[in-house]
Amino acid sequence: MPQGLIISAPASGTGKTTVTLGLLAAWRAQGLVVQPFKSGPDYIDPAFHAAAAGRPSFNLDSWAMPAARLEGLVGAAADADLILAEGSMGLFDGVAIPGEAGNGASADIATRMGWPVVLVIDVSGQAQSAAAVALGFARMRPAMPFAGVILNRVASPRHEAMVRAGMAEAGITVFGALPRNPEITLPERHLGLVQAEENPELGAILARAAGFVTQHLDLDALRAAAGSAVSVGVMPATRPPGMRIALARDAAFSFVYPHLMDGWRAAGAAILPFSPLGDEGPDASADCCWLPGGYPELHAGRIAAAAQFKREIRAFAQTRPVHGECGGYMAMGAALVDKDGVSHEMAGLLGLVTSYAKRKMHLGYRVAELAQPMPGHGAGARLRGHEFHYSTILEQPDEALAQVVDASGAQVAETGSLRRFAQGGMATGTYFHLIGQAT
Repeated sequence: MPQGLIISAPASGTGKTTVTLGLLAAWRAQGLVVQPFKSGPDYIDPAFHAAAAGRPSFNLDSWAMPAARLEGLVGAAADADLILAEGSMGLFDGVAIPGEAGNGASADIATRMGWPVVLVIDVSGQAQSAAAVALGFARMRPAMPFAGVILNRVASPRHEAMVRAGMAEAGITVFGALPRNPEITLPERHLGLVQAEENPELGAILARAAGFVTQHLDLDALRAAAGSAVSVGVMPATRPPGMRIALARDAAFSFVYPHLMDGWRAAGAAILPFSPLGDEGPDASADCCWLPGGYPELHAGRIAAAAQFKREIRAFAQTRPVHGECGGYMAMGAALVDKDGVSHEMAGLLGLVTSYAKRKMHLGYRVAELAQPMPGHGAGARLRGHEFHYSTILEQPDEALAQVVDASGAQVAETGSLRRFAQGGMATGTYFHLIGQAT
């Protein structure tokens, strides 16, 4: 297996995504094949990784995935020269009650895979004291390999010298120091970065990021610090929701985990993309339809005006299953109220009415025990996933799809919905994004 590193940080917002993208693009420019991964439940960053590395990036989730799936995903990277994984939140941040392979923290992945941690530290507002932060992170979990740090948002050469002095005293390796650079800032919105496919300047930003890290970081030392302790795994079978899957795919519907689509294809399923924003309905030859999450709240007017999409998906659902996740679930409902309080007619497959005018963050892991079947899973199946949205439910008149709890076992109000049709079709939806089946 190739050697790997994991880029993490003490907290969110320290610049680890920019560093990861810069390293991926820089090593790719040197001719290396670098396999990216993302620790945790994130469906935005992997698209940026893929653009920088030139190959798909996959999520590794120690809470939602069993060990066999983690090792199977990593085993698929055997042809790469190097593995580079990006952490989520702070290095040790996770839920209180662990799953089979951990509590969702990036430290779990680093320890299990043997990938040394490179900690990106925002040193603005401190100097030698940054070494105490690094030392604490290096020592908190003795079994976790720790390579060193990258200093970010350094104010001046004098500032850098003081921080480096503290790191040297603590015995912490410094792989480089990055000054502030507004030219490689990525735009954000309420669920994170603006999606990769929506940014026409992404290629230029990645090129600047590659040049920036090449100038300021020791790429050879970073590559030499990589390690691995994982055995090559074989990917467990993934049951697809159908063998011909009509998949909504455009700026409003793009939040689907790459490992799910990869698993569906590995099982022999064909994925047939269509664009609701382009007023397209699901492929008539498909045996099921899947509407991923995304940003329907930003495109509610266009979805409401997409008469052909609504007509064709309504006809499709009469005889075949349609499932929606989060944004896809909202679009399957009767109406969506936008940020200005304007109600827009959605597909009407469910009676669900949601509002983005009344915003409240819903965030966290979910375990769902299905009370009714959904595409790919029968009643009684236990599914693991993650929920992250700001919309609220105003009306939910349909039958509950599942009993849902969070990672602590506490009941969650968003149960999902089910509606059956006389000709054998059905519509199902959940606010959580499926990651995999619980063991």
